[in-house]
Amino acid sequence: MRIALAVIAALLAVPLLIGGIGGLKSTSGGEAAVVRDGGLFDDNKVRQVIDPGSGLTWTGMWSSLHLYPAQQRFYTITADAKRATTLGVDVVTVPSSDGVNLGIEGTLYFQLNTDHETLKTFDDKYGTRTYRAQDDRALYAWDGDDGWSAFFGQAVRPVVDNALRGQIGAMRCAELVPSCSLLKETDLKASDSNASIIRVQNAVNASLARDLPTTLGGPFLTGLRFTLAKVTLPQEVQQAVNDSLAATAAVSEAQAKVEQAEAEADANRARQDGYDKCPACAEIDKLKSLPQGITVYAPGNPQAVVVPSR
Repeated sequence: MRIALAVIAALLAVPLLIGGIGGLKSTSGGEAAVVRDGGLFDDNKVRQVIDPGSGLTWTGMWSSLHLYPAQQRFYTITADAKRATTLGVDVVTVPSSDGVNLGIEGTLYFQLNTDHETLKTFDDKYGTRTYRAQDDRALYAWDGDDGWSAFFGQAVRPVVDNALRGQIGAMRCAELVPSCSLLKETDLKASDSNASIIRVQNAVNASLARDLPTTLGGPFLTGLRFTLAKVTLPQEVQQAVNDSLAATAAVSEAQAKVEQAEAEADANRARQDGYDKCPACAEIDKLKSLPQGITVYAPGNPQAVVVPSR
């Protein structure tokens, strides 16, 4: 009987021991953790938040740990489809007010708000459901970089795209890309594009600061700063610009040749007029133009032979 009781006690002690060891958690310097109860007699509510870089912390037996990025993150948008194969890099194309699809090159910098109460609310709203990843997996926002990117793509990216569409869609192509002026008549100068890009950048930052907390339901992202690097033309439009530049260069070259020929003709006429008035001057110029070493020269004699000296 004693042996049986000892065996039962040992069997009960093993899961308690495993649960006790598993109840000690820690975080690295780049992550914060939301702990949810998960014991046999517990609910599934948030138990606590563990700050970045913590030591071993008691979280209770069988609790679950949701790890979120605590350092600055960045989201890159590009017009180059080849760069959109990595996490956090997406292709964004926005039409201008005159119908040109413009490629966007820029970066959004941000950080997850690690205030304890804010992070608890974030986990309740976004850490308890899954998001569709690029490979069609269903992931939680705390499932590493893949999970975070899946959450960001579905919850945050539409707000970023909308801000860009609202600002760039209100401007003409030539205001952002000077070479657009080669394709249509415009009075814009090349220097105007720099000021336009800065204006769009500032407006996007203001829009995100206003719209993201409203859309997400709280100030979950902080340190928002969008940097617009440049705006690019679609490949076919850029090719049309290149063709226009090449045609302009060809016209300029042909015009230069015409002007050169006209100048040479004017010079020849002036020179001939001078010779008519001064025949001796013509003979002098002939002598000057002869190569060095001439030993025989018979001006006026069509049978004359010019023999260079050895």
